[in-house]
Amino acid sequence: MNSKSLTLALLGSMLLLTLSGFATTSCTSRRSTADLVIRAHVIYTAHPARPKAEAVAIRGGRIIDVGRKSKINRLIGKNTEVLDFKHGVIVPGLIDAHAHLAGLGKALSELDLNGTTSRSEVRDLVLQAISTTPEGEWVEGRGWDQNDWVDTSFPNWRDLRNTNQRPVALRRVDGHALWANQAAMRIAGITSDTPDPKGGRIVHDGAGQPTGVFVDNAMDLITRHIPKADASVIRTRIERAQAECNRFGLAAVHDASVDSLGLAVYRQMAEEGALTLRVYAMLDGSDPVFVEQEMLRGPQGSSTDMLRVRAVKLIVDGALGSRGALLLEPYTDDPENNGLLISTRENLARLTGLAIDRGFQVAVHAIGDSANRVMLDVYKAALIGRNPEDLRLRIEHAQILDSLDIPRFGEQGVIASMQPRHATSDMPWAADRLGEERVAEGAYAWRSILEMGGKLAFGSDFPVEPPNPLLGMYSAVTRQDEQGQPEGGWYPEQRLTMEEALLGFTHGAAYAEFAERVRGTIEKGKLADFTVLDKDPFEGEPSVLLETKVLATIVDGRVVFDFKQASPSEK
Repeated sequence: MNSKSLTLALLGSMLLLTLSGFATTSCTSRRSTADLVIRAHVIYTAHPARPKAEAVAIRGGRIIDVGRKSKINRLIGKNTEVLDFKHGVIVPGLIDAHAHLAGLGKALSELDLNGTTSRSEVRDLVLQAISTTPEGEWVEGRGWDQNDWVDTSFPNWRDLRNTNQRPVALRRVDGHALWANQAAMRIAGITSDTPDPKGGRIVHDGAGQPTGVFVDNAMDLITRHIPKADASVIRTRIERAQAECNRFGLAAVHDASVDSLGLAVYRQMAEEGALTLRVYAMLDGSDPVFVEQEMLRGPQGSSTDMLRVRAVKLIVDGALGSRGALLLEPYTDDPENNGLLISTRENLARLTGLAIDRGFQVAVHAIGDSANRVMLDVYKAALIGRNPEDLRLRIEHAQILDSLDIPRFGEQGVIASMQPRHATSDMPWAADRLGEERVAEGAYAWRSILEMGGKLAFGSDFPVEPPNPLLGMYSAVTRQDEQGQPEGGWYPEQRLTMEEALLGFTHGAAYAEFAERVRGTIEKGKLADFTVLDKDPFEGEPSVLLETKVLATIVDGRVVFDFKQASPSEK
């Protein structure tokens, strides 16, 4: 090769190296910028080492950095979207650890009886609904609570007189009792000779006649005759409910009791990218054939982490408001009644063992002190030779606990999945049911559980309570209703700090679904789920929570609710 050729070759090589360097620098620059940068007045990360920040950078739905604005601004490129909530407050995407999405969607579309103050008011609403209900269809509703009425006894079918043009089925607020009219009872073939089903009770009057109220498993005597919703109806309910959840700042829910049709709808929505809410689905344990078929498939999740199936939901007892919660001693206001055992200890132990062997978490509805003891005993046997951290067994509600059983949550590594607003909803009448001593000892005992080493996950149990997690936080830190009563709080020794309440709806709930490594706090590497508030819950009095609005809900780096674009009804 002559000198001229050599020179040209060297120049060519240098040019290629230079261009290659430019390309590398350009690619590196593109890779180092964020898809999205979010800035706010303050970001509460829920991370103990770095509790506050000013901005967060996201790429591919993941957090790539979090810190001061000056640091995060360096990650802004020409294609980076910037959301600047100048006066906003950001917390980790809020999670409801116990909810019923399809149930909320159904409640939003049927007769709303929440807040009714008398039987006659309910009847008037039913008569109005009948006028718009096509012939042959049932009138359904939910939300009545006899504890809100002057006469706090259960209602009667006679209180629904002149409604027999349509069969009527009205669920109590807790979903554990149903009030039916004569037309519905006639269709179901209910007579004075109809026996109580196992785990249920048909309420009778003094003459031995059914009153029209059916508790827990007895509700099925009526509901089995109501035409079932198809997949399209279930999807519409879920879509409406998830929009409502996003509006209140929820980025994820644990759906307690998903049946076969609901799960099929969820899977379709996840595949289509139609979920705007992460769903941790618990299989409905009341259908053992469905549960055992699903468990053979093993735990599952979607590629986007929007849907995961890893838990089984079982039920021990009923609810306190309808006197179905299973108690160690009889009800103070019903001395002949200890509540209902919905499922036998043997069946609970069998399904618990089967779920664990298949790699599934077990979550069990237990409200009364006896029901909680039954389940803690079942769990104790199931934990022999196993690491509690691997199983994360849960008790849902854990409302009434014997003092001897409170330490067992920490000792056995059992998660107390509780709903703070249940306490402030139940406090006007809980002592009537239980007596002051049982209430003081272990009713809604969040502080006691924490101090004795237990872990809390918080939710709402919607549609039993509203889906707004800020109301749950308010109940947790005040033990008061929304009017600030009682002064000082109901058994205030069980109150939590604002930080503890927030952790219950973030890190605690994420831990309860094995997701604390990817969600629940705002830190590098985690999924980009955030709730943006217009007020700071850590500044001023707890009542600020009642005035706080959600400015935005962000899931997987996508804005799924924007207050500025919301309709007037959503604001």
